[in-house]
Order: sequence, then structure tokens, then C-alpha cells
Amino acid sequence: ERLTGMEETIDAASSNTEILSIPDPAALASVLTEGVKNTIGDSRVKVTYEPEYVPAIPPAMPDIPPEQLAGMIKATVKVEVLDGNIAYLKIQHIIGEEMAQKVGPLLLEYIWDKVLPTSAMVLDFRSAVSGELSGIPYIVSYYTDPEPLIHIDSVYDRPSDITTELWSMPTLLGKRYGTSKPLFILTSKNTLGVAEDVAYCLKNLKRATIVGENTAGGTVKTDKIKVGDTDFYVTMPVAKSINPITGKSWEVYGVAPDVEVAAEDALDTAVAIIKLRAELPDLVQAAATLIADNYAFPSIGADLAEKLEAAVASGEYNLIFTKDTFKAKLS
Repeated sequence: ERLTGMEETIDAASSNTEILSIPDPAALASVLTEGVKNTIGDSRVKVTYEPEYVPAIPPAMPDIPPEQLAGMIKATVKVEVLDGNIAYLKIQHIIGEEMAQKVGPLLLEYIWDKVLPTSAMVLDFRSAVSGELSGIPYIVSYYTDPEPLIHIDSVYDRPSDITTELWSMPTLLGKRYGTSKPLFILTSKNTLGVAEDVAYCLKNLKRATIVGENTAGGTVKTDKIKVGDTDFYVTMPVAKSINPITGKSWEVYGVAPDVEVAAEDALDTAVAIIKLRAELPDLVQAAATLIADNYAFPSIGADLAEKLEAAVASGEYNLIFTKDTFKAKLS
């Protein structure tokens, strides 16, 4: 559906002698890239000239000693417990199923056991630019219940014409963080690919609040395809993610934050919101008691107080971002 009008554009370009007379292959590739992007409106597609290109072969999982694995984990994940008992995890690469199985005990020891007792968590994806598709259910499942299983995502792979459904996992290594403690995800314009998918899934499950900038709008999978018998290649997304809740994709357009701030201010903003939300149950309870004890019509006051308390128990105030929002909602 995105290629509507593409054939006409190709015919027009083929008769454009100015394009055909470009002597430098790299310059021609650049011109072709702009033409393709403008035609189908997808900035992820590009044409390159690479006479020395050799397709990369994914390396097999090496037999790495535990000490080295621990070093790798520490290099890609920063863990800290902030004031207010808030866990902070900065993740640059989302590992896949195979690596998760191999380093699971180390992940528990060096990271998860440190943050599990906290009262709120911040996942920092501002520098997350790589990851494995199979890692999405692992991360999402730690913030959901074991039952019922949740359909997290569907990924359609066009070359194979196969749609893979991603579901939450019933069993995990270690304990879950649960569904009641606040979870915030920090994003930037550089947040890319699998990290965008995780953020989009948790946002639409109403499990996480996204703070920061609109993400890059990448893809879950790209391929570099040789153009005929030449040294030109077209790099393009060959798979797409479709969220089962929204029926839409985060690709191209990115993930919009719930609270939009500059990336460098995202952590401070998230911490401020977490601290505000921690005060809300007591504030609502105090308002309910005040109304029940003082309103001119006792039965109405008692009924309103009961409804306010029920609203807190149901998590109705869990999406408050500012004091002004809280004031308006409570009113």
C-alpha cells in the first residue's frame, strides 16, 4: 500500500537524463535514497553503493566465562537505587532469549535482586539503540501478572509471510516486579527499534508512564538487499510490529511520551512524578475524611468519602502527572 504511485515515479526517474548522467556511484545512491524516501514517505529506506560489502553472519553464542559475562552486563546496564527507594536501570541493549537464558543467574545477582525491593522503577531507554526481538516478552513479563497471559505484540515478516505473536511468559527466572508499583520509561529521539517496542507495549498495557521525547520510529527488522548484478544495495524494513491493543505500529512515527520533556530532564521529571504519586493516597484519604466529618448532609458525605477511597484502591489516581492535574481530578 505504501508503493502506490511508485511505478510512475520510477518511469519518470528513468527518463531523467540528469540522474542517469551522475558519474559518481555514491552520489547516485544518495540521489536515489532521497527519491525513494520522498516517494514512500519512509526515512528508514536508503540506497547505498558498497563494492566491498560482505553480508554479516550472526556470531554463535560464545562460551564466555561467568566473570566476562558479568563485565558485559555491567557495561550495558547501569543499576542504581535513588533517593526515595526508586530503582534506576539504564539499558543500552535489550538482550534476546538465548543470552537471557545464559546470563540469567548473573542478571539476578548483579541487577534484579538490587532493584526488586524498591517501591518504584525507572527504565532509561534514552540510549537504547539495539536489541533482540525475543527479549521483548522477557522484559514486559516482569511487569505483568503470570496469569492470564497477555498478547503483547504481533510481528509480520514479509519475506516469509509469517506473523509471529509475542505473549507474556507464565514463568520467569526470579520474581516479578509486579503490576502495582510505579514504572516509568525514559525516552529520547535516539531511542530505537526493540526498545521502542517495549515502551509502546508497556504504555498501551497501562503499565508504564513514558517520559521524555518522541522516539526515533525505527523498525524491528531491516534487510540489505543487493540490486541486481551491481554494487548497489537497498536497506529497508522487511517486518512490521502491530500492537494488538491499538491495531497500530510505533514504527516510522515513534512512541509519543505521556509527559513530553527534553531528554536531559526526563529523569528528574519522572522522579518528581513518582514522589507526587506517593503522596496522593494520603491526600485523597484526608479529603475524604474531611468531607465525611463536615459536609452538611452526613449520608452524602459518607457516600462520597467511600467513593474516593474506592477510586484510590482501583488505581484511578495512578496516571496523575502534576499537582494541578490532581487538583482538577479530585474536584
